[in-house]
Amino acid sequence: MVAMELEILGMNFGCVLAALSDAKIPDKGCLLPLISKLLGYAIVAASTTVKLPQILKILKHGSVRGLSVASFELEVVGYTIALAYCIHKGLPFSAYGELAFLLIQAIILVGIIYYYSPPMGTKTWMKALLYCGLAPTVLTGKIDPALFEVLYASQHAIFFFARVPQIWKNFTNKGTGELSFLTCFMNFAGSIVRVFTSIQEKTPLSGILDYNYGSLQHTDGFCSLLSCGILVLDAPNCHYVGS
Repeated sequence: MVAMELEILGMNFGCVLAALSDAKIPDKGCLLPLISKLLGYAIVAASTTVKLPQILKILKHGSVRGLSVASFELEVVGYTIALAYCIHKGLPFSAYGELAFLLIQAIILVGIIYYYSPPMGTKTWMKALLYCGLAPTVLTGKIDPALFEVLYASQHAIFFFARVPQIWKNFTNKGTGELSFLTCFMNFAGSIVRVFTSIQEKTPLSGILDYNYGSLQHTDGFCSLLSCGILVLDAPNCHYVGS
């Protein structure tokens, strides 16, 4: 039977439907790209609520106890660079769409943390203004291509150093404070799945390595638990505040 042409949002259902209508298992070359696209859009859809548990938890308790402001600020920078790079490379939205939603939520989260933190000093205002001034330039790709590659490569270090202050704060506080386990888990799961979709979407090697590296870094979501149970020697005094 001739394969039907049925493409929706870049997803080709035709070859799969044709195989099923002949009572055959769809070919791997047809099935894997479709699964990749479906997973990609699923990640994008799920990303719209990834940081919502963390936001709601702060609003519910009216506290940012145990949260490292530097960690969330660096996340905003990392997401901005990653999103700009994917747009610049012309990747399909299903391959990076979650970055747009994560960036929006990360900015909102930083704003909420500022609100519940001590009064903002000049240094904090300067950081916010600097970001607002530079982010549009980076997102529109109006920088030297070589510098773009350097920035993208630097995001590994940015996300790494975004994790360190939070892990250290968990360690010193012997608890996770207002850190949301659900948000951390969703970040971790999304990074794992994104490794597969990136390979299928023929994402540049640097991008694939980025998601591999990201999946390792997001283990620190559980790692807020590990920092209590394993890394902290005085484990009985450690506590984790649920989702």
